[in-house]
Order: sequence, then C-alpha cells, then structure tokens
Amino acid sequence: MDQYRCISAQQAAELIENGAAVVDIRDAQSYFALHISDALNLSNDNLHDFIAEADFERPLIVCCYHGISSQSAAGFLAHQGFEEVYSLDGGFEGWRLAFPDRCCR
Repeated sequence: MDQYRCISAQQAAELIENGAAVVDIRDAQSYFALHISDALNLSNDNLHDFIAEADFERPLIVCCYHGISSQSAAGFLAHQGFEEVYSLDGGFEGWRLAFPDRCCR
C-alpha cells in the first residue's frame, strides 16, 4: 500500500489503545522536551534500522510539529511497505492540546 490517512488526535488515541505504534519525526531536542507517551523519535540516523526491525502489519502513526511534515513521512513509510499508516492532523501540538496527560519527557 502506498497510501496513508490523516487522522485526528482522538482517532490516534483509539489506535494507540489498540496497539498502534507512534513515530515522532520532530528534531531530537523537541522530542526529548516532550512527546507522545511511548513514541519513538525517528530521524535519518535511525530510519534504516527502524524499517529493518519493523512490524509492517502494526498500524503506524506519524507525528511532527503541526501535521504537515508527517504527511510526507507517512507517504514514504507507506511506500516502504507498512500496511496501515496515518499522519496525525495537528501534529504534536494538536495532541498536546487534546491529551496533555498523555505526553512525557
């Protein structure tokens, strides 16, 4: 599948509760300051390893700052063979506003 879907923070929360993985493509400093609980910081430095070790059947949510850059990354990951890829509308900022208690340092 070479496609992804844009989803709201509420839809993402439901997917996460059902086992979806979250990758955060923001810079490391922003990620370490605050991120979605259990999210993995994905960058060019660890992308190859992430793909090599990934479960392509597990739903994958891509998060950036505001939901723009994550669309390109989601498209790329879908093209790599991930079966179910989502881009988080509103990005981390939208998530933080919707679920401040589901963020960690």
